[in-house]
Amino acid sequence: MIKGQNKSELGGPTHYQKWVQSQGIPVIRDFYIEDLRKLELAPWDWKGGRGAYLNLIGTGDVNDAYLSEIPPGKSLNPQRLLFEEMIYVLEGSGSTSIWNDENRKITFEWHAGSLFSPPINTWRQHFNGSGVQPARLMAVTSAPPLITLFRDLDFVLNNPFVFKSRFDADPESFSGKGESYLVKDRTVWDTNFIPDVRTQQLFAWEKRGAGGSNVMIEMAENSMGAHISEFPVGTYKKAHRHGPGAHVIIIGGKGYSLMWPEGEAPRRFDWHEGSAIVPPEYWFHQHFNTGKTPARYLALRAGGRKFHQPLVKTYAVDESVKGGGDQIEYEDEAPEVRQMFEQALAEEGVACRMAPVARAA
Repeated sequence: MIKGQNKSELGGPTHYQKWVQSQGIPVIRDFYIEDLRKLELAPWDWKGGRGAYLNLIGTGDVNDAYLSEIPPGKSLNPQRLLFEEMIYVLEGSGSTSIWNDENRKITFEWHAGSLFSPPINTWRQHFNGSGVQPARLMAVTSAPPLITLFRDLDFVLNNPFVFKSRFDADPESFSGKGESYLVKDRTVWDTNFIPDVRTQQLFAWEKRGAGGSNVMIEMAENSMGAHISEFPVGTYKKAHRHGPGAHVIIIGGKGYSLMWPEGEAPRRFDWHEGSAIVPPEYWFHQHFNTGKTPARYLALRAGGRKFHQPLVKTYAVDESVKGGGDQIEYEDEAPEVRQMFEQALAEEGVACRMAPVARAA
């Protein structure tokens, strides 16, 4: 007899979904979270702290996220994982140890605003450096496709295989050093650790409009990727669409985003530092700065630019929809978009810095 899933379970939850349900912590399923720092958490035995799963609608099951909180003066459980993780520090300060060999641990310190990625299937353990305040981390991972593909938690969570090409215990590997290079017209920063994404150097990116800037991020030889974008006071970015799984975390400023599938009315989501939004696949989305400081966000994505992504559609995110691309130019957007923005700015006492739009008659 061929071994496999009980036929009575066909059409039910995936192995990943059953794993999440078994953890006994909150599972958030929405388009957006108003403040990741205030989200209610619950005791999480597997991690050894408190946590919540973020299965936001726009992920399309290509990735997921979770929050973990380390109590004052404590640490989370040491773990090794066959899926990738990118970890952003929302609050607190502390350190992380990473190793394959118990006698060759690499330990580095982090604080609010830090971003790092333990290489795949290395051991990692996170420590809270404060004896008074908890530390809260957000991780975006590739767990859903990995657990669903292999359908064997022991293989994914207790696998002894060492990926020698992904980690070599170099003392400088989590020092914040990295390499900068261009992929097409975008600057990439390739590293394992960014001390503070809120002050990371960015580069002009004219194609998304509004005088914005950006840097693409590759970490730990991952298939996943990230980027940081910033746009000035009184401006907004061009609407565009792409694949699922981009966790957009607001790391500075105040504003709102519009999201909509083609042919439907946009939905508005107001944000500030600590908010998160995940646009669903093929939904247009557009970001607006209504605050009195530049708006900056960190996007943790399912796919990067360094390695080919099989079975993933490529979107022309910098090309106009009129030419077959996936970006709406300012002159082609609905007039209500600019009107809503100007009204929001007036309510905040901020001047609009967008150039007038010449629309076709």
